[in-house]
Amino acid sequence: MTAQRACGVNDVAVSSAVKVELDGIAVAIVKDSAGAIHAIGDTCTHGEISLSEGFVEGDAIECWAHGSQFALATGKPMNLPAYEPVPVFEVTIDGDDVLVDVQNPLTQQ
Repeated sequence: MTAQRACGVNDVAVSSAVKVELDGIAVAIVKDSAGAIHAIGDTCTHGEISLSEGFVEGDAIECWAHGSQFALATGKPMNLPAYEPVPVFEVTIDGDDVLVDVQNPLTQQ
């Protein structure tokens, strides 16, 4: 695994997201409503909007511009207008650090 530090665990509040850039890839680090941390591609596949500026509900993130929701575990859109998934990246928690491997996505667009 080629994971690198994305942020601190406490840098992301429950039901919110922050945008980071790792190896030139925009990634949304998301803490779902249960407190689990996910890493997904930050760009909505419908309108090229930053997903980290959207809304986190349960285990999904919603694009603020057009309302498409993406499952945090799979990156798949849950409703239109988006129909292409966003990539999902492996997350490892090391102490207070969130490590993300952007070189080997778990799922891809």
